[in-house]
Amino acid sequence: MKVFKFGGASVKDAASFKNVASILSAYQDEDIVLVLSALGKTTNKLESILEAHYMGGPNAKALLSELISFHLEIVHKLFTDVTAIVAELNDLFVEIEWILEDEPHSDYNYEYDQLVSFGELFSTRILSGYLNEIGLSNHWLDARNVILTDNSYRRANVNWAQTELRIVHQIPPLLAERKLVITQGFIGCTSENYNSTLGREGSDFSAGVFSYALNAESLSIWKDVPGILTGDPRRLEDVVKIEHMSYREAIEMTYYGAKVIHPKTIKPLQNKGISLFVRSFKNPEERGTEIKHFEVEPNYPPVIVIEDDQCLINISTKDFSFIAEKHLSGIFTQLAEYGISVRLMRNTAISFTICSTYEERKMNKLIDFLQEDFNVELIPDLQLVTVRHYNLETIEKYRINRKVLFEEQLSKMVQLVLE
Repeated sequence: MKVFKFGGASVKDAASFKNVASILSAYQDEDIVLVLSALGKTTNKLESILEAHYMGGPNAKALLSELISFHLEIVHKLFTDVTAIVAELNDLFVEIEWILEDEPHSDYNYEYDQLVSFGELFSTRILSGYLNEIGLSNHWLDARNVILTDNSYRRANVNWAQTELRIVHQIPPLLAERKLVITQGFIGCTSENYNSTLGREGSDFSAGVFSYALNAESLSIWKDVPGILTGDPRRLEDVVKIEHMSYREAIEMTYYGAKVIHPKTIKPLQNKGISLFVRSFKNPEERGTEIKHFEVEPNYPPVIVIEDDQCLINISTKDFSFIAEKHLSGIFTQLAEYGISVRLMRNTAISFTICSTYEERKMNKLIDFLQEDFNVELIPDLQLVTVRHYNLETIEKYRINRKVLFEEQLSKMVQLVLE
């Protein structure tokens, strides 16, 4: 049994759906669980609807109307008879309309998960219906019936014991009947039956959860690139594909910002020795990059990760007292409370500096809290460049004509925060 995960770029239009169907047609004799993201840019559009809902006024419904039209346009290009699929989608559209008719919930993160989780429900309904229409028989499974989480909205933690029991109970009988199961990434459900999400781009992690619970032969993540590259080809020239990579190296790369795989995906696979393939949906016959256990680490070329929208937060004591462990404990408690990830950090006698992705809502809450006891300076609009397996030539290329505000150098990695 294999698990496939397709992202939003693989189902961005009608032609993309047909391409996914073509790939699946080559695996009709194998048991496949397919985990699907929302259609390309749908999550962003749902986030815009949510923001408009909190601001008030009619704009949220106007944006929803655009999103509905986008999905229905694809449906009319795929289906001979749209009656059944449009009815299924309309039921989901009405649920969103009900949310927008109510006052926004006091907990923004809770409201986010109730609304934004619809993207994956749209996409999987369309794909499942289309595959059935063209003769690729499948079962549609609601991931919320099997992925049980806590109430940490927007970054929910999986209840592994209960989730594994549910997956093992429900999916094998479906595969025995039809060999293909279509389900959603990114979303789960709390014990109170509220929608939850696993974090932005969390569909990879969902696929890892399904792979772990089902003891899958492998997990294949289908992307618009030939595998894991040494950098983003949209930003860098002369990038090359890495043929083989260890679990450890994959975790390090994703932790420091590489967008090819969600950071949490690797651990459940490593725990059971399940190979992960990153493959191209544009060239499905190619093997891609294989990630697995290696007794001896392969040799890697320099790998460059560039992240925009970064900020530095400089925190210093008001009375020139030392930044001590009790201060750091309080700061990290708040970072965890607001879901702020630290990319870099350094402390001196009376100050502590962190680099993080700038998210205005979260940062405002953090600064408001810290200013009660500390002097706080925030520097936005920065760029973080991480070079793993670096050489001097690679590093100097990023220092030229750039102001370096923060630098960290380790044996295998250099990180630069640049204006």
